[in-house]
Amino acid sequence: RALPYDWHGFAMASHLVLTAGEVADELRTSIDAGLSQQEAQRRQKEFGLNELPAEEGTPFWVLVLKQFDDLLVKILLGSAAVSFTLAFFEEGDSKSTAFVEPAVILLILILNAIVGVVQESNAEKAIEALKTYQPDMAKVVRDGAVEQVRAAVLVPGDLIEFSTGDRIPADARVVDIPSSALLVDQSIMTGESEAVSKTSQPLAKTSETLVQDQINMVFSGTMVSRGRGRAIVVKTGPSTEFGKIRASVAEDESGPSPLKEKLDEFGELLSKIILVICILVWVINIGHFFDPAFGGGFRGAVYYFKIAVALA
Repeated sequence: RALPYDWHGFAMASHLVLTAGEVADELRTSIDAGLSQQEAQRRQKEFGLNELPAEEGTPFWVLVLKQFDDLLVKILLGSAAVSFTLAFFEEGDSKSTAFVEPAVILLILILNAIVGVVQESNAEKAIEALKTYQPDMAKVVRDGAVEQVRAAVLVPGDLIEFSTGDRIPADARVVDIPSSALLVDQSIMTGESEAVSKTSQPLAKTSETLVQDQINMVFSGTMVSRGRGRAIVVKTGPSTEFGKIRASVAEDESGPSPLKEKLDEFGELLSKIILVICILVWVINIGHFFDPAFGGGFRGAVYYFKIAVALA
């Protein structure tokens, strides 16, 4: 029989408070023989592969352009361009020093872009690095026989086996612990410094249970520190706790944090204020454009325009 439509809702809560036998009944599987090969293939078509989706890397040129998509940076680029243009019209000894200011502005912007690209590239690499915690192979019981399969083909309802040194291939409800104890290192997920002792017994009913309190669950990507056990898979691929962490990291990397949004808003406001001040400085001094010291109105206009640019 097919699994209930609200299967994912069940997988998030009910399996914690049910006995091992009740979990097996809910998932249409056997606590001893696991799924049949035919049923496993059918469920794989329904739920897909037990793997995290590939993260599409951002092209290098997009990362570079992204660093200049800021109003303040655009104003500084405009200032540098204008300063370079005006430097060509300088005469005498000041011509050699006229290029210093725009060159410094460009150097600062280039360094800022390099830092930004490196930070975003490292964030993308960190997301991909999470996939290294996923095991390639898993031990699964199907048709009553234990076999080694690719972890990617596991489906909800599969009965998996694991022992000391194994990485857990999917989120699963512990149903049997043949050893004296089962300890799992889940520090990568919860930050706990010590391995967690697992049980096959149901938990007390509760409205919300934190991951670290789900002691009758083993989670994808964690490692068995000691003991042996069997568990029924309840979540695979992106729906696992590990998949949620990866999705959260990817979302943080792709979208600005609330603090970054506030800083961007402040930077945009500051940029507009600076732009208005520069225009006012130039307009206020229109009456001084024709000062005899400049030798002409155009030179006076250029002089005060350079002052306005310097303010930017």
